[in-house]
Amino acid sequence: MRTFFSPKNNPRVIIIQKLYGSYYNETDLDFPKHRFRKFIKDTVLGTIERNDLILEELNKKLGDKFIINKLDKVFQTILKAATYEIMYKPNLSINIIIKEYLNSSNFFLEDSQTKYLNALLDDIGKKLRSTNA
Repeated sequence: MRTFFSPKNNPRVIIIQKLYGSYYNETDLDFPKHRFRKFIKDTVLGTIERNDLILEELNKKLGDKFIINKLDKVFQTILKAATYEIMYKPNLSINIIIKEYLNSSNFFLEDSQTKYLNALLDDIGKKLRSTNA
């Protein structure tokens, strides 16, 4: 078991940082050596490529009360990446996806936002996986 957890080695933290940079700072995407480099690259590029589909699914599944543009930009980024994985990585358990993004969100969000993220991801996971199964 790891005793030291470094955010810079966490694939989901890297994914969030890369996506945020791409969406809001128009930074160049480079993918340095990492043992999960392929996963990170696939998730980042897939989330960007399918951004409109992800937004459409979020709006459809979460209803009229949900307005993504009212959310913090980092929160939006985390939500999109997690939704991408739920939609396009069927071999990964929803519980693992949610747990990993919640752990990663602790570096970016306050506790109240993390709780809201947990509720949203749980809702999205149930709705997306049950209709796509």
